[in-house]
Amino acid sequence: MSKAFVFPGQGAQSIGMGKALADAYPAAKAVFDEVDEALGEKLSTLIWEGEQDALTLTQNAQPALMATSLAAMRALEAEGVLITDASFVAGHSLGEYSALAAVGAISVADTARLLRTRGRAMQEAVPVGVGAMAALLGLDFEAAQAVAEEAAQGEVCQAANDNDPSQVVVSGHLGAVERALVIAKEKGAKRAVMLPVSAPFHCALMEPAARVMAEALNEVKINVPAVPVVANVRAEAVSDPDLIRNLLVEQMTGSVRWRESVGYMAAQGVDTVWEVGAGKALAGMIRRIERSIACSPVGTPDDIAKLER
Repeated sequence: MSKAFVFPGQGAQSIGMGKALADAYPAAKAVFDEVDEALGEKLSTLIWEGEQDALTLTQNAQPALMATSLAAMRALEAEGVLITDASFVAGHSLGEYSALAAVGAISVADTARLLRTRGRAMQEAVPVGVGAMAALLGLDFEAAQAVAEEAAQGEVCQAANDNDPSQVVVSGHLGAVERALVIAKEKGAKRAVMLPVSAPFHCALMEPAARVMAEALNEVKINVPAVPVVANVRAEAVSDPDLIRNLLVEQMTGSVRWRESVGYMAAQGVDTVWEVGAGKALAGMIRRIERSIACSPVGTPDDIAKLER
């Protein structure tokens, strides 16, 4: 059995996530304490007792999801499952930071601060109402890319997330994304829907945020990861700290190549994936990408108890 650990991205957040882990495992609670200290605020209180609208703010959701993923990883370690039991780790968008923290490439405290910076920078890069994102269902990546190019008409419209064979997210200027919805339906998309996001992520409009992250990442020590990390923008494993740093900057404006990343891991022999953290969105994508991979959620003590080791 060859295993990979994957870490969810934005959209998986919910009030109460990670609380059962923190109650059951002191090592999991310690992660939330460490993130609170790094940010100088009680993010854990917002995660467990706050309002969903506040948690969903990009600057809160990103470090919160990372904290929950790392708490789940610490709980696994308490049960004797080591990060080095995995052949690869990967994360969807901000989940790549969770993966890097899990394999010791970036400290938990530095990761929390980077994600707070990243969330703010992404929000501030484009005024509210100027950009948008939409999911195109029933079109493959090449077809979605062609839709985005036709819809751009001098504005920005890019295929931002290649999630699985039937789901691609486009991102860019609001008008261009609205045009993409119409064109996608004309080209046979089963559905084309606007996403409830606050900014157009993973497209050229995030260039100001990329500059902010380049500066922030230059201030942070990055170590060689204990397990190779499958990078979003490369869809292949990387371990060199300088390359990791550069790819995290590139990720801000580049596509999340999730379909190809899962395909890469499958081609390397991975047959078991554990989704470490909140939600089960990645498991659904992975099933649609590669049916041969068995995928299990790891977000609660009950999930951990059910795992086949």
